[in-house]
Amino acid sequence: MTRPNALGSPSTQAGPLPRRGLVLYWPGVGGYAHSHERATHLEIARRLAALKGADAAGEFNPHRRYADPVYLLPAFTLVGTDAASALGIRSEHDLFGGVVPHPFAATKAITHPLVRCDACAPAGWSAEMGQRVRRVVLPGFTAFSHGDALVAGRHLLNGGAVRVKPVQETGGRGQAVVGNDVELTAALAAIDPADLSRHGIVLEEHLGDATTLSVGQVRVANLVATYYGVQRLTVDNNGAAVYGGSDLTVWRGGFDTLLGLALPQPVRLAVQQACVYDAAATACFPTFFASRRNYDVVQGVDVRSRRRSGVLEQSWRVGGASGAEIAALEAFRADPDLKAVRIASVEAYGADAAPPPDATVHFRGRDERVGYISKYVLAERLGVGDAHGDEG
Repeated sequence: MTRPNALGSPSTQAGPLPRRGLVLYWPGVGGYAHSHERATHLEIARRLAALKGADAAGEFNPHRRYADPVYLLPAFTLVGTDAASALGIRSEHDLFGGVVPHPFAATKAITHPLVRCDACAPAGWSAEMGQRVRRVVLPGFTAFSHGDALVAGRHLLNGGAVRVKPVQETGGRGQAVVGNDVELTAALAAIDPADLSRHGIVLEEHLGDATTLSVGQVRVANLVATYYGVQRLTVDNNGAAVYGGSDLTVWRGGFDTLLGLALPQPVRLAVQQACVYDAAATACFPTFFASRRNYDVVQGVDVRSRRRSGVLEQSWRVGGASGAEIAALEAFRADPDLKAVRIASVEAYGADAAPPPDATVHFRGRDERVGYISKYVLAERLGVGDAHGDEG
C-alpha cells in the first residue's frame, strides 16, 4: 500500500501519472449530501476528472461493478482499509479524501484524550494520540459517557468557559459554550446516551476573540498544493453564525515550502501545529492515508488574557475549502511556472447574495436544509514577489 508522508516531510514523488477511468461522487450518509453539497461535489468531481485525464460519470453505486478504474470522491472519510480496498481504494491515489481504521478517527474525537484511564472508549482507541498532540491543541477531553463528560467538563470549568462539541457536526453547528456547572449539566442532558456512546463528545477550553485558520494539503495526479488561510463566519438563513468560506494562499509543493517562507509568526505556528497533529495521526493509526488533509487551528485569548493557539480538528474528506483547493490545482496545471495563488471560497446565504461576475459558481439556489445559498470561488494569480511580499 502506498503511504503518504507526514505533512512536515512530504514525499518528492507526487504519485503516478493520470490514468483513464471514472471520477465518481459518493454522497453516502451522515448529512453531507443535501442539494447544495451534492451540486458542489459533482462540480468538484468534474474538475478532478479533467485534472486526472479521466471521465466524470456522476454518482458512485457501491453495488455496481465498473469496467474502468474508479477514482472516488466520497462525501465522508472512509472507514476500514479492507472496506476501502473492496471499492478499489488502496492508496491516496484512488480517492479525494482519506481512509481511517476506526469510525472515531474520522471525527474531532481524536483531538483530545480521555479524562481518566478507566473512562469509556471505543475499540481501537489510541491513548498515544492524545499524548502526542497535547502541546498543539487546546486543553480538552473526549468522552463517551455522560459520567465521563461531566467529570471532564467540571475539570475544564476550573480554567474558564468550556465549549461542548458534537463530534460529527460541521461548520460549528450544534456547539454550546457553558460557563458553570448548571449549564454544563443541561448541555450534557440534551445529548442522547446512545449517540454519546457511539460517537463521543468533545469538551474543550473556549477562547475569546478567536480566529480560525486553515492549514492543508491536496495531492491529485502529479500535483501537490499546500496552503494556509483564514476562515470567515457568516450568518445563515436562521440567523446563526456558521462557516462562510476561507481565504487561502496556496503554494505549489509540500509543507516544507510553506515553512521556508517568511511567514507571520501566528501562521507559522499554525502550520507547525498542523504538522505535529498530522504526524501523530500517521504514527498512531498506521493504516491511515489521505490525499486531502485539512486542519482547523484556532487562535484567541483565554480567560487569563493569554494568546493561545491549537488544532481543533482534522478533515480528511471533501470540505468547504475543496472548491478553492481544486481551483489552485487547475492554476498550477495550466501554468507550470506558477508558484502561488490566492483563492477565496465563499458560502453566502440569502437570495440577494449574488456572486461576482468573475466567480466560479458551484451552487446558487434553494437547498432543502439551509434555504437559499450561493457557493463560489474567486482566484488571483500571484507572482513570486507578490506572494513573498504578502508573507513578510
